[in-house]
Amino acid sequence: MGVWEARNSTMASVPKLLALLFFCSCHSLTAHAGDDQSYKFLSLDSLKSDAVCSEPKAFPLSGGATLPLYHRHGPCSPLTDKKMPTLEELLRRDQLRAAYIQRKFSGGDAKGGAGDDGQQSDATTVPTTLGTYLDTLQYVIPVSLGSPAMNQTMFIDTGSDVSWVQCKPCSQCHSQADPLFDPSSSSTYSPFSCSSATCTQLGQEGNGCSNSQCQYIVRYGDGSSTTGTYSSDTLVLGSNNVTNFQFGCSHMESGFLLDDQTDGLMGLGGGAQSLVSQTARTFGTAFSYCLPPTAGSSGFLTLGAGTGGSGFVTTPMLRSSRVPTFYGVRLVAIRVGGRQLLIPPWGFSAGTIMDSGTIITRLPRTAYSALSFAFRAAMRGYLPAPPNGILTTCFDFRGQNNVTIPTVALVFSGGAVVNLDASGILLDDCLAFAGNNDDRSLGIIGNVQQRTFEVLYDVGGSSVGFRAGAC
Repeated sequence: MGVWEARNSTMASVPKLLALLFFCSCHSLTAHAGDDQSYKFLSLDSLKSDAVCSEPKAFPLSGGATLPLYHRHGPCSPLTDKKMPTLEELLRRDQLRAAYIQRKFSGGDAKGGAGDDGQQSDATTVPTTLGTYLDTLQYVIPVSLGSPAMNQTMFIDTGSDVSWVQCKPCSQCHSQADPLFDPSSSSTYSPFSCSSATCTQLGQEGNGCSNSQCQYIVRYGDGSSTTGTYSSDTLVLGSNNVTNFQFGCSHMESGFLLDDQTDGLMGLGGGAQSLVSQTARTFGTAFSYCLPPTAGSSGFLTLGAGTGGSGFVTTPMLRSSRVPTFYGVRLVAIRVGGRQLLIPPWGFSAGTIMDSGTIITRLPRTAYSALSFAFRAAMRGYLPAPPNGILTTCFDFRGQNNVTIPTVALVFSGGAVVNLDASGILLDDCLAFAGNNDDRSLGIIGNVQQRTFEVLYDVGGSSVGFRAGAC
């Protein structure tokens, strides 16, 4: 699928229009995550965030280290700036991130007009793998770094590998909720030398060096960048210490980073520099998270997540040697109101990834058209509304306090059926999915559709799991 499997060259010969107009009541031996019914009775107020932080409703089944996870703009967040961007702005940024990721998988230009491709070195820095767009990231975790430990509030991103925090001295940094990390105050801080194997592995163009210390740079697709010293120190995750944690000590930034309040970014991707890879010996190679249904509630991130727990439905994990950061899955069908849409197999042939940083799920054009058609048909009791940016299946709920919506389920290879929570179906009175311009672009399962599920990434076991109602 996509970069991991050749596409079906005969797809153009299959009649598309028939695929959009009919349902198929196809059911096989499948495992379900979530409420398996046809319709949901929904209070529209339940999709709105509370003004005060609510405690998590559930917790991970097991794990080596569990941290609370918050929406960056919600009342639970330790960040002081709670102002939520407009939906229009969020969708605009989200489209840029999705398009950027899709270009990376297509083998095309991943710069998106944003500058260097991340593989060219200058005299003082070693470029790492180019990161994704940053300004769509929505979820943060509290950690501590150094000895004595200093609190740090960091984004999580499955689309990034290199972790970093802002450090003193900083010639150009954004304001943040916590004090800047001061490496000179930590007895366990250690910069990597220019000749170290760790420094060499950061880039392909040789060692960047300043005062005999390894220098890194991460350039992101939105034009942001972070530059500084690649280092190690003790990372505190709840009650667990991770010694010699490798991260970038950022001394200069540019772009959208300057508009942020977080202290840094925690990379959860599949590359060697990510937190997951670095802590594999301590916690194993499985991690999970649960994204809360609204910004007013909290979720969790777990390292060393249990892989044999009940309640999970699983599907094989697909990996690409060319784009190792991302975690792929094989989406094979979609159900609306309990009935499977008649989408031809080539409708999903481009492949699909899970991504915590993309907001709205992207589907190939044929699959989205079928979903939109079926959802509108099931919602024919409500007036349609004009599109809202990339959201094109919208409804006029004015005067309505409660609505009845059809269930939407994603069916993955191996028989895993994920029945989405209501918060993963509607977003501001629109179906919370967007369509690609064609059937050849990568599909992306965004964070809206992941809400309330414990999403398990069992890297060692090559599977992705879903447990409903986890937060």
